[in-house]
Amino acid sequence: MTAWFDSKASVAMAEQLELPLPVSAVIPAPEIRNSRRLRGKTAYLSGLAAEESVVRLYNARGMGLMAKRWRGSCAEIDLILKDGAVVVFVEVKKSSSFDAALLSLGRAQRRRIALAALEYLGRTGLGQLTDIRFDLAMVNDIGAVAILENAFGEDE
Repeated sequence: MTAWFDSKASVAMAEQLELPLPVSAVIPAPEIRNSRRLRGKTAYLSGLAAEESVVRLYNARGMGLMAKRWRGSCAEIDLILKDGAVVVFVEVKKSSSFDAALLSLGRAQRRRIALAALEYLGRTGLGQLTDIRFDLAMVNDIGAVAILENAFGEDE
């Protein structure tokens, strides 16, 4: 049996009676989809801007950028830099505060990043004996940057 719904009241009544709804009744309205898309795009661009701020800070400290958004088989590494003989893997977290950014880096993500770092060393020929460091770069809602060096590593 096919039902026809011509108004919001019809849809509400059908939901109360637990009738199957047509696809058009359950797909979000275009304005809802567009607002979600806009939020996603805003978050993406905000993340890119945060990464650029962090790169500028590391460059000012004399470090060279080796890779940006390097994708391994298990994770993406936001930034990979060279600090003398040390390869620095950086996870950039943009959040409302530094505390929120710090809390958003969970154990599982740290483990995936560490595995991706080993994969990077293997693929680039640097080898497992290369000195490495994992930093967390936090960017708050006003654009200030704080870097936590050696944020995680061997015990992960």
